[in-house]
Amino acid sequence: MLFAHRGARAHALENTLDAFELALRLGATGLETDAWITEDGVPVLDHDGIVRRGLLRRPFSNEIRSALPAHIPSLDDLYRTCGTDFELSIDIKDDEAFDAVISVARKHEAEARLWLCHPNWEMLAESRSKTNARLVNSTRLKHMKHGPERRAAELAAAGIDAVNLHHSDWSGGLTTLFHRFNRYCIAWDAQHVRIIRDLIRMGIDGVHSDHVDRLQAGFNEAD
Repeated sequence: MLFAHRGARAHALENTLDAFELALRLGATGLETDAWITEDGVPVLDHDGIVRRGLLRRPFSNEIRSALPAHIPSLDDLYRTCGTDFELSIDIKDDEAFDAVISVARKHEAEARLWLCHPNWEMLAESRSKTNARLVNSTRLKHMKHGPERRAAELAAAGIDAVNLHHSDWSGGLTTLFHRFNRYCIAWDAQHVRIIRDLIRMGIDGVHSDHVDRLQAGFNEAD
């Protein structure tokens, strides 16, 4: 899976409909974004989740959808504009957005192609029964205090589908370990062709990059 990080952010304003549309046109098989919830319960897509008005900074949770800047799309906007023929990886930035994201994806019959990412795997475990979306523990190897094998076993027991690590954390041995527990292996911040190529060769299932052209080049070189 070739995920365009915040859309084609190397070529367009990140987390906008233009960036998402461009990423798909360039050949990305997946999109990545970040979800927050507004005061009126709408899941919206932005990295920081803050509205800046002069010196004032207000979280999205204190703003209604219609008060946000026009370039910030809702999840519903994304599906209406881009359709559903792609994998969609969403970092849940506000836990209150979790149920709303599922509801919107379900309305568009896209829940099965949704990858919901969160750093707290125990929170994901508690939410497993709510959805058939794939659940992803986004973390770093150094944060697995009991080691990767213990984490792989915990994720498998909890029904959490994947682990998402910085590309520098991954090795062929680590992908083999998580695959032994039937967990997907995903890498983020892969910005160079050689890195993407090597990740795919070591068995990574999904790669996140700002550069869709480099994603494709790395994938082709890995063959």
